[in-house]
Amino acid sequence: MTFQQFIDTIPILGIFAAFAIVALAVSEAGYRIGVWWQARTPEETAGPTGMIVGSLLALMAFLLAVSMGMATDRFDTRRALVLAEANAVGTAYLRAGYLPEPASGQTRALFREYLPLRIATDDLVELQVRVARSTEIQAELWTIARDLARATPDSVVLGLYIESLNEVIDLHEERVISSLYARVPESLLVLLLFGSILTLAMVGYNAGLSRRRSPLTAVVLIVVLGSVITLVFDLDRPRGGFLKVSQQPFLDLLDQVGAVPPGNDPD
Repeated sequence: MTFQQFIDTIPILGIFAAFAIVALAVSEAGYRIGVWWQARTPEETAGPTGMIVGSLLALMAFLLAVSMGMATDRFDTRRALVLAEANAVGTAYLRAGYLPEPASGQTRALFREYLPLRIATDDLVELQVRVARSTEIQAELWTIARDLARATPDSVVLGLYIESLNEVIDLHEERVISSLYARVPESLLVLLLFGSILTLAMVGYNAGLSRRRSPLTAVVLIVVLGSVITLVFDLDRPRGGFLKVSQQPFLDLLDQVGAVPPGNDPD
């Protein structure tokens, strides 16, 4: 199991709680070590520790900005792909109405089955089942289009439909890649977590050297830093977080074509 897969198994609030507890512990440990070291070497208070801590805080701010930018960009990409795929499926469904029967009816029936499968779910197993069935339906749709193209190779309407179908297939693959693989690099997340912990330890150590600290300030720093880091993980997580990509474009399209989303079958 990779680091990212392990993190995905932890609830978002669990990530914040774990970070806060560890950060408080290392900050306190750093403070006590600083007090102990200052008692042994009083001249340490005149050293460059404060400047080093300031540099570390600036570096962590830079890492947070980079991580937040990457996570936000991936979240926006997933949101844009939902709208693009819903529009592509809707266009292909409408153009399928110009196909000759029985191909038109078969194609539209397949699209009505296809639409609910494209609504995101937090269940990874269910997601894999939906992706597999979506791929099967795409193969069936392509077979119908291929047979029609062989029978009427000069049909302009058929050409437009095939173009729409090809876009549907392409966007399906883009959404799968975006959801499962297009994530913030693990190395950056590891550096962000452990760098933040070490920086807070150094903040506590520097406070110990000067024998002056504000517990409230330390707690506020840990809470704010933990909240931002948790937000980065939430934005980067395609499933199971508080920030979820709206599936409303697909729900609106379902209402238009008369399909029923999974788990909402009428009695």
